[in-house]
Order: sequence, then C-alpha cells, then structure tokens
Amino acid sequence: MCAICGCGGPDHKHDHDQGHDHHHDHDHDHDHDHHHAHAPGLSATRMVQVERDIFAENQRHADANRRYFAAQGLFVVNLVSSPGSGKTTLLVKTVEALKAEMPVAVIEGDQQTGLDAERIKATGVPAYQINTGKGCHLDAHGVGHALEHLTPIEDGVLFIENVGNLVCPAGFDLGEAHKVVVLSTTEGEDKPLKYPDMFFAADLMLLNKSDLLPYVDFSVEKAADYAGRVHPGMEMLTLSARSGEGMAAWLAWLRAGVAAARAGKAEARPKPRVALSAGT
Repeated sequence: MCAICGCGGPDHKHDHDQGHDHHHDHDHDHDHDHHHAHAPGLSATRMVQVERDIFAENQRHADANRRYFAAQGLFVVNLVSSPGSGKTTLLVKTVEALKAEMPVAVIEGDQQTGLDAERIKATGVPAYQINTGKGCHLDAHGVGHALEHLTPIEDGVLFIENVGNLVCPAGFDLGEAHKVVVLSTTEGEDKPLKYPDMFFAADLMLLNKSDLLPYVDFSVEKAADYAGRVHPGMEMLTLSARSGEGMAAWLAWLRAGVAAARAGKAEARPKPRVALSAGT
C-alpha cells in the first residue's frame, strides 16, 4: 500500500521463468499485505508506524538496487511527471539517439496496458512493463523484479519511466542516480509550487514542448523561478522532443552521467595484487 495516498500498491506478481539471474540481493520473504493501514479503528500512532515500515522496506530494496546498478556501471534515471507531459515521446527520441553508442534499457510504469513498453521496444531497445493496477507509483521492490525480465546491460543507461503522478513517486527511492521531472509548457508554470515535494526530490527539470511556447500562455522565467524556490540551484533544460530543440544538452547530461557511472564501477573494481620480489 502507498503510505502517502492509500493506493493498492504495485502488483508484485512476476514471472520468474525468464532465466535471467542478476544476483541483485533482493529478499522475497517479506509480507506484501499492508492493507491493515486502513483497518477500522487504526490509531494515528499505528498509522505513523505503518508508514515508517513501508518507507524503510522500500529503502532496503532501493539500496540493493543501487548496489546492483553500481556493479553494472549503470546510470539510472527515474523519469517523473504528470500524465501528458510527453515523457514517453521524449524517452523514445532519447533512446533512438543513444542506442548506437551505449547499452540502453527501459522499465515502464503504468497502471494498465503495455503501450509505452511496446513503443520503446519498437526502437530496438529492451523494455519491461510494470502495471501497478490501483497503485500510483513504482517502488524499489517492483523495479528489482523487473530487472529479472530484462537482458542484463552494463556501462550504459537504464531509464525508469514512472507512473504519471506528481505526488507519490516523490517519496519512493528506486535506487536511481537521479529523479528527472518533466514539465510541459501546456501544464502551467506554477506546477513546482503546487507539487513541491516532487520538484524538491528531482535533480533536473526538463521543460518539454518548447515548440508550443508561441501558442500557449507559459512563462519559462516563472517556471525556473518557482522551481528554484522549491529546490534552490535546480538545473533546468528547455527542449522539444518533437522538434529536437534542446535535445543536445539533455543527451550531453546523460552521457556525462554514464561516464561517471562507468568510472565509479572501474574505481570499485578490486585492484590486482602485485607480487613483491625477494629482498624488497
């Protein structure tokens, strides 16, 4: 159950017959039945404890994911936004631009259907769909299981496209390197003020659909100012997935992240022992 909104939570029914053994250290003996959180007569104290337990359990799995990602040299980006921001189109354009130069994979999150995963697979990049049912966000445990259904990749980028929602995904670490929030010019520049937790949790804001700026009542300056109030120093890139404007800066940001992940993997690799000659 989502401790924030009370949703049913992600569906953790997974097919384990894919033959992919990733050895990421996920324990599967915990109880997924958190429905007691809304049992009649539940005290406020008990509700707080349940919420703490849910977040602690998610963090345990997120930490396990992060260790796995680091060992693989993967740069992992958690894309978050409200529905209709254009993040799937942005993701398609992004993987098409990067797939020839580095390994790329995608985990898709939606309440229903596999439409977005099919769009990604059409580019030739591996993708896996998580359907959350009544759940309004992905969690770290579900992402860990999704990895078992993807062909392992190393030294590249893994995109996690979260469920369209500017509330609950802010509170759930998936093991990613960064949350990247996508705000479109058709939504209104006041979104950072209305949904501060999400914009505070994100390290980068992508202002998408810049090609529509001449036709909509949207102030780029106000959007940047409002985001800066919520998250001082937050970086913002303005782009259009449809026209390609600004995509170069976004791709450069991703390449830098991949380079850092590769460097971190190399640094963590055990150093070979050097045999000392006699008398030294």
